[in-house]
Amino acid sequence: METRSTTRSHGGIQGVYTHQSDLCHCPMTFAVFVPEHAAGEKLPLLWYLSGLTCTHANVMEKGEYRRAAAEHRVIIVCPDTSPRGDGVPDNADNWKLGGGAGFYVDATEAPWSTHFKMYSYIRDELPGVIEAHFPADMSRQSIFGHSMGGHGAIVGALRNPGRYRSCSAFAPIVHPITADWSRPAFQAYLGDDEARWRQYDAVTLIEDGARLPELLVDQGTADQFLADGLRPQLLQDACRKAGLPLTLRMQEGYDHSYFFISTFMADHIAWHAKRLVAEER
Repeated sequence: METRSTTRSHGGIQGVYTHQSDLCHCPMTFAVFVPEHAAGEKLPLLWYLSGLTCTHANVMEKGEYRRAAAEHRVIIVCPDTSPRGDGVPDNADNWKLGGGAGFYVDATEAPWSTHFKMYSYIRDELPGVIEAHFPADMSRQSIFGHSMGGHGAIVGALRNPGRYRSCSAFAPIVHPITADWSRPAFQAYLGDDEARWRQYDAVTLIEDGARLPELLVDQGTADQFLADGLRPQLLQDACRKAGLPLTLRMQEGYDHSYFFISTFMADHIAWHAKRLVAEER
C-alpha cells in the first residue's frame, strides 16, 4: 500500500492511499479517516460507497463526515467506484458505464470481466487491506452509500448477513434491473440472462428472501432522478411485504447533490455508531 497524502482533521487523520488490486488487476485508490485513538486501540468501521461518476474524493471533499466520525470515534473508508487506468476498459461517452460506474457488481462479460470486480473488491479484498494497515475492529462494520453506492451498500448488506451491523443509504437505486439508467450497465457487465442480475438488486433480493435487521434511507423530494432511476416506493413496498423494518425519510426540497448528503451525513453516522458500539446480539 502506498500513502498518497495524510491531513490532520478534527483530531484524526484523513488519508488517501493506493494499492495494487489482485481482483481488479490495476491500482485502486481509497480514502480513510481515522479518528484520534489510543495506541493499540481498535475502532469500528463504516464503509461509504459513492455514486456514479464519483471517485473516493467526492465524499472526502464534500461529504462533511469527519466531525461526526471523530465525535463517535468511527473509521470511515471511502473506496473508488470502479477500476481505472491504462488497459482498463472505459466508455468515455457514457457516464453510466465504465470508469466511475462499476455498479458494485462482478462483471462476467468481456471486455469488463477482467477488471470490473467491484462487488468482490468491496467484500473481500479491500477489507483485508484495511485490517492490515489501519486500527479497525473488523468485527464491528457498517455500510452506507449514495445513489449507485446506496444500491451497492444495500445489496452488500442483504447478501452478507452478519457482516455489517447496520446499513443506510442516501437516494439509493433500489431496483436497478428495471431502471433506465442502470439496465444498460447490467446488460453490459452481466450479459443477457436477467436471472443473474437479481443478485445485485435490492428489491429482488428481498423478494427472494434476503433480509436485514433494519434499514434507513433518506431521499430528497426534489431529486431529479427520483421518478425514473431511484423510485424508493419500490423498496418500501418490498420491505413492507417482507416485514423488513425500513425508515424512509422523504426530505422536502432536497436534490441529489452533496448538499443533500452533507445535510444528513451526521444523522447517518450517529445512527450507525449507536449500532456499532452496541453489544453483540
